[in-house]
Amino acid sequence: MDWFYSFPNMNDETLRNLKKTLDEGFKAFTREYGDIIESFFEPLQYFLIQAERFMTATPWPIMILLIGGIAWIASRNWKIVAGTVITLLLIGYFDMWSDAMKTIAMIFVGTVVSIFVGIPIGIVMARSDSFQRVVNPILDVMQTMPSFVYLIPVVMLLGIGKVPGLIAVVIYAIPPMIRLTNLGIRLVDKDVLEAADAFGSSSWQRLKNVQIPLALPTIMAGINQTIMMALAMVVIASMIGVQGLGQPVLRSVNGQFFSLGLFNGLAIVGIAIIFDRVSQAYGKRLQKHQEVVHG
Repeated sequence: MDWFYSFPNMNDETLRNLKKTLDEGFKAFTREYGDIIESFFEPLQYFLIQAERFMTATPWPIMILLIGGIAWIASRNWKIVAGTVITLLLIGYFDMWSDAMKTIAMIFVGTVVSIFVGIPIGIVMARSDSFQRVVNPILDVMQTMPSFVYLIPVVMLLGIGKVPGLIAVVIYAIPPMIRLTNLGIRLVDKDVLEAADAFGSSSWQRLKNVQIPLALPTIMAGINQTIMMALAMVVIASMIGVQGLGQPVLRSVNGQFFSLGLFNGLAIVGIAIIFDRVSQAYGKRLQKHQEVVHG
């Protein structure tokens, strides 16, 4: 009856050999192709460095005016703009400005990369059921995998630094962008598509002039979710050298510094609220615009 209480498993020696084979195979792959993969991501590294340099080198009053202006253009809401400015002033007053700008730069670059990669994949998914059946399980795994696990292969391939952290952020944050782009295009009214076909629109014209504009509110919801997930990943990515508000939070956990963790955690929450409110307000404006145009 021992088998009833003890689950039958693989022989210890066999399991050890399997793990050793997998580890050695991945290490061999890293030694063979690590430099090529690293050179592939050099433009991404340049983009991130320039964004971070711009955010940290620009005088704080100009930066607050710039972010406040973007908030106004997107939301047309003075309450959101006032909340944005007050949050940034408090972050600076509590000596977290530089770390906050590095975090915003990381979120900005991660979101831009997620948009440029996620939207085309979402469009292809919307146009091909077979491609959707292949990609959906991959997205399920990406969304259910513990975030720490993303760091292991990235660090083994690229080491510790900004780019590995950015890649981990993008992998963790991109699934909502892909899913909601796919959903938004699939939800476009079939009567509208038939009307576009009746006017002789090509497949590209129908996508560019009809499907994407009508799907924009849903795509904006995907961008909103991507930003929120990227912010959540920034703290974890600090474990592999990503600078910003995540590193003080990590230090506070290791050294049990309550106030350090509290202030930087609140700063992350403040930035998350800014991004959330501005992107949601912009999405609602797009929704109202579409209702007016097509209502």
